[in-house]
Formats: sequence, C-alpha cells, structure tokens
Amino acid sequence: MSFLIVEDSAHMRTILRTILAGFGCRRIFEAEDGADGLEKLDAVSPDLVIIDWEMPVLSGPEMIRFIRNPDGFRHAFVPIILLTAHTERNRMIQAKTFGVNEVLRKPVSPKAIYQRVASIMLQPRPFLRTATYFGPAPREELRPTAKTGKPELIDQRAGANSGA
Repeated sequence: MSFLIVEDSAHMRTILRTILAGFGCRRIFEAEDGADGLEKLDAVSPDLVIIDWEMPVLSGPEMIRFIRNPDGFRHAFVPIILLTAHTERNRMIQAKTFGVNEVLRKPVSPKAIYQRVASIMLQPRPFLRTATYFGPAPREELRPTAKTGKPELIDQRAGANSGA
C-alpha cells in the first residue's frame, strides 16, 4: 500500500512516515504543501493521501477541492485523511463538506492512524455526487433504509448506480 503525506511541518512528516513504516508500509511519498501535493499525487498515484488542513501555498481544503473534482481530476476517488490540530465542532462539520474519508487529530498516535487507515480499507464507502458535494457517502447515508433494511449505495466507484 502506498501513501502520500502532504504536511508543511518536516517534523510531522517524519513522525507520520515513521509510524507508517512501522506498520510495514514501504511506499511513502511526501509533499510540503498542497501545490506540491497535487503534483506528487498525479505522479505517484498513491493508495491513500494524508493531508494537513493548514499549509502555505495551497491549504488542505483547497487541495481537497481540486482532488474531489470527478470531471477534472483523475484521482477524484483517492481516500483522504485530513490531519488537523483544530477539532472544534464547527471545523468537523466543515470537514465533512470537503469529501474526506476520515479526520485525524494532532497530536497523532500509531493507534489513531491505524484505526483511520483500517476504517478506509476494511469498510470502504461508496461515493456520493450531488450538486454541491462529491466524496464518500456520509455514514448517515449508509444506515439501513426503512423499506429494505439495506444501505442505499450511491454512485459506486465503478460508476454504476445501485439502489438497495
């Protein structure tokens, strides 16, 4: 499995790289801002991207808006973990609108990183496309429906829509 870490702090990139390497990951790429991150994402096609919220040049949310453009970016479906030290309620509500798979709070721990990566890989969510959102379907959308008792799957990665 390959990872791209997009984080302006060299120290935090080292911490994340060390933790991922400790899990046995060998393909770990780094970028120090969102603009560099977009270039690296296009060049290396990682399986998962960890993006810091606050960065110079291009912030995490700005980078994610570029990525989550299914009509203009070939990596629109890449899983994204948003990294932030600010986890106030309004920020978490805002993060949901970006189309991230998971949010990871600083300071990070190996356990928290493992849990987020495992959640993405073992419980992938279908993607949802609306006029204002493109990204993993919110967990609320995947709760069983009253009619069928099964989740409604919307806009599968392969592009086929599937009702329950």
